[in-house]
Amino acid sequence: MFGEFWPLIGVVLGVIVLLILIIKFKINAFIALIVTSIFTGVILGMPLDKIIETVEKGMGNTLGSVAIIFGLGAILGKLIADGGGANRIADTLIDKFGEKYIKWAMILASFIIGIALFFEVGLVLLIPLAFTIAKRLGVSHMKIGIPMAIALSVTHGFLPPHPGPVVIAKELNANLGEVLLYGIIIAIPTVVIVGGLLIHMLPKLSPSAFKKEVDMSNIISEIPINEKDKPGFGISVFTALLPVILMLFATIVQMITGHQDGATNQFESVVYFIGNAPVAMLISLLFAIYSMGVRRRRTMNQVMDSASSAIIPIGMMILILGAGGSFKEVLIDGGVGKTIEHMFVGSSMSPILLAWIVSSLLRIAQGSATVAAISTTGIVLPLLQATDANLALVTLAIGAGSIIFSHVNDTGFWIFKEYFGLTVKETFLTWSVLETAISVCGLVFVLLLNIML
Repeated sequence: MFGEFWPLIGVVLGVIVLLILIIKFKINAFIALIVTSIFTGVILGMPLDKIIETVEKGMGNTLGSVAIIFGLGAILGKLIADGGGANRIADTLIDKFGEKYIKWAMILASFIIGIALFFEVGLVLLIPLAFTIAKRLGVSHMKIGIPMAIALSVTHGFLPPHPGPVVIAKELNANLGEVLLYGIIIAIPTVVIVGGLLIHMLPKLSPSAFKKEVDMSNIISEIPINEKDKPGFGISVFTALLPVILMLFATIVQMITGHQDGATNQFESVVYFIGNAPVAMLISLLFAIYSMGVRRRRTMNQVMDSASSAIIPIGMMILILGAGGSFKEVLIDGGVGKTIEHMFVGSSMSPILLAWIVSSLLRIAQGSATVAAISTTGIVLPLLQATDANLALVTLAIGAGSIIFSHVNDTGFWIFKEYFGLTVKETFLTWSVLETAISVCGLVFVLLLNIML
């Protein structure tokens, strides 16, 4: 009876089932996501023998890309915390900016770091610092952590070398330099408005999220350190930024040589290898063992105890992220994207607005920002051939749409929920609202820029 719209109805039913399992029956999110993935696959009409295969594929793809980074990043963050580096950076930032402007200091640091790092990598690196500052000031971890997450999300959605903007630009044949330039012009006011101003609404939307006490013992350090053994500000920042430096160097070499598709000589091979996220994190971790461990007169047993204490609490988080990837994969294989594509065939709407709407619907329906972005390019390409639309701005409109309303089918939703110790409802009222605000602000500034150019 519902015909071609059944996949979209299936998405809604799947989300409702997931929320009921978690909120009403208090079932663990990992179990609830696996049950929902299978249920959604059934109602979408997928062959029964393919459902489990898709669930396994989704979990494998997700964990394959984030498990190593999360594991190494969590250990690196804990070593910097236990070695005194996070406290040194926090004290210096507080002294330089003062409590009144510390939020802006965190936004600036996160924005700079976020240009070079994936959202997940930046988050695991900066969480210990944000939580340390929050404890130092005696304020909610949300007040410092949310501006950080917003800055990381904006850079992820709008700025090359992040995969979304790069892939969209390549598919649309847009100039990557223009995408970067216009992206910065759009990203800065978006971060200021959402990260600096709109976040003041959140305590009213979800007071409980800002009042709860979160166990930070596995993230920040309670280890007393003699003043003579504390690291300096320079070595603390260098240790924290080493992954950024390695990845950014590789990106700059790629942009200078134009060899984004692969290395053409031995030098490029080495640079791209050490600039690969897992390798960069591993190198940085080994350096941190020295700079925040051995050099701080900590024994190797003490350093490894820090490593173990960092890994144990993220075990369930990694499983939840994998299960979220399974749910997303079921929605993709279940034909949700094709249904939305069909809805917009032959549309005569403005290319920029159409790009944002299609990308937003795909993002909300199946969760992956990257999949939403790539799928949208195929829908708008025929329309672009008959117009003189600015391809760089269309690229940014797609990027803006692809980060709207992060919810239960997006791994970023679960990352934020678990790290900040929130309930599903609190995550909707904070993270989902902020992601939507970023997306809408991005669209507004793209349209304004389009008028001025």
